[in-house]
Amino acid sequence: MEQIFYGLAVLACPLGMGAMMWLMMRSGKKASADAAPTEASAAELAQLRADLDRLRAGQNLAHESGTAADKGTR
Repeated sequence: MEQIFYGLAVLACPLGMGAMMWLMMRSGKKASADAAPTEASAAELAQLRADLDRLRAGQNLAHESGTAADKGTR
């Protein structure tokens, strides 16, 4: 009887790991099909890129004005 429990304990880990891998692969295929770009996501991406450009421009402006202020104090 003890041998059966040891055998089940030895098999539990690889069988559980295999089941988890199989479930993860199934859900991965489903998620990638849903990730097709839509018109709304393209518009959102364009908006985010515009925001990023505006923030970079503001950062460059702040950096340039800070550099000019540093030169005036020297």
